[in-house]
Amino acid sequence: MSVAECIRTIRERIDNRKITTGLVLGSGLAGLADAVNNGVTIPYADLPGFPEVGVSGHDPNLIIGEIEGVTVAVFAGRAHYYEHARADVMRTPLAVLKGLGAKRVILANSAGSLRDDIPPGELMLISDHINLAGANPLIGETGDDRFVDMVDAYEPSLRQAAMRAAANIDIELASGVYAWLSGPCFETPAEIRALKILGADAVGMSTVPEVILARFFGLKVAGISNITNMAAGMDNIALSHEQTKKMANQSAARFEKFLKAFLKEI
Repeated sequence: MSVAECIRTIRERIDNRKITTGLVLGSGLAGLADAVNNGVTIPYADLPGFPEVGVSGHDPNLIIGEIEGVTVAVFAGRAHYYEHARADVMRTPLAVLKGLGAKRVILANSAGSLRDDIPPGELMLISDHINLAGANPLIGETGDDRFVDMVDAYEPSLRQAAMRAAANIDIELASGVYAWLSGPCFETPAEIRALKILGADAVGMSTVPEVILARFFGLKVAGISNITNMAAGMDNIALSHEQTKKMANQSAARFEKFLKAFLKEI
């Protein structure tokens, strides 16, 4: 029932504007919501079933407006598995996004790099993921719809559009595999060595549950990692959430430039 209530509340506040695209922001990227024109801000607290967001660098607000002429629903903060021990903690926001008529969602995150050629400050387009958190947001679902096909979970046409957008604005955009671990602690150097063997290019504590839920709801998905650090054991910089937020803030303008170009392409 909360999904229907949320949709009704949102539609009353946005004059039934047609939303085409959702955007979920990662740690330190909440300021990108300022790029929204003619925005309407709705606190998560006003939307039944929306999660409590308890991580600094995340803003518990939904902002609906336009970026580059595209009507977007920006989730300025996300809740994480490690906060609530629930992999489906972002289920209601994504169900609401689908109910509002959106066709696609762009999932952004801050991540650690496992590749020397993708240093902090770079962006990585997610081509696929590895789920090592031991959790899945569809556990407990009934019916055959829970058996979601995850081949091309990251929509190929959106990946192609992202690469064109990056080329148009002369931003180098790497592509790679994102590994999800539960957090909240950072990984050990041994875990990072194992992830490299498994084929991961970046690592983080979010996004994968949302990808699974988005595909369950029939949304097309694009995933972008804002690289904020080298993974554990790959350099001498101590890992911390403060450092993650600092690096994310430093590259936020570059991310915004890319996002605007990306939205033009799609």
